Amino acid sequence: MTGSTPKTVAEAVEAARESALAGRPLAGRTALVTGGSRGLGREIAIAFAAAGADVAIVSRKKESCEALAEEIAAATGRRTSAHAAHVGDWDRLGPLLDEVEHELGPVDVLANNAGIAPVYPSLDEVSETLFDKVFGVNVKGPFRLMAAAGKRMVERGGGVMLNISSMASGRPTASDLPYAAAKAALNTLTAGFAQEYGPSVRVNTIVAGPFFTDISKAWDKDAFAALAQDWPLRRGGDPAEIVGAALYLCGPSASFTTGALLAVDGGRLAAP
Repeated sequence: MTGSTPKTVAEAVEAARESALAGRPLAGRTALVTGGSRGLGREIAIAFAAAGADVAIVSRKKESCEALAEEIAAATGRRTSAHAAHVGDWDRLGPLLDEVEHELGPVDVLANNAGIAPVYPSLDEVSETLFDKVFGVNVKGPFRLMAAAGKRMVERGGGVMLNISSMASGRPTASDLPYAAAKAALNTLTAGFAQEYGPSVRVNTIVAGPFFTDISKAWDKDAFAALAQDWPLRRGGDPAEIVGAALYLCGPSASFTTGALLAVDGGRLAAP
């Protein structure tokens, strides 16, 4: 296992532009990214701006969102906004959409990236509070945002919604079972919302594998390296490697793709 030093925003912008499809596929769009201040959300927010979108960055800590928003605006020239919101708070999400519309305009692209996977000693010691938090952030929040944003998109003539799921949804273990179950539910929501809001709104999911984000700092490096030897690519992912899939699914080249689950996991789900 090897870590990766996060690129500066300027470096990430250039890398995203190089990996983007021809031109600026999200030009003129407004995108909202939850969990957008770090990790995969950070990379997705930068990539969307590099692809021409104005970007609203959402997380629980507004200061972190503001700092990244300023860097992205300086590096890309796009309009950005920062918003504090806990996606597990049902009543906060409607007003969040209103705030983004007030600052940047109607949301054309929604990326549900926020997620939590707390550790616990054993399954019988999982508390109701922990269980509810996991489902609140990973399922309830995306459901509410897709329901509210999707309806607005339909009324305006279209849009795109992207969920970030996990390989745990297909390979659950005792150490991450509530999280795995929540992400499996998110996969199901993808199919349901694609049906409800089609044909004008597309809804897809990236099933993410192990990426070297802040969370990976707590991993056992030797154990991870040994485990990865059974996977086709034999390694974890750099956060920037989520960009190509996100730009594809949210861009015009995926115009016939909806209700899809795209694994970006180094082949983990394909491994025995």
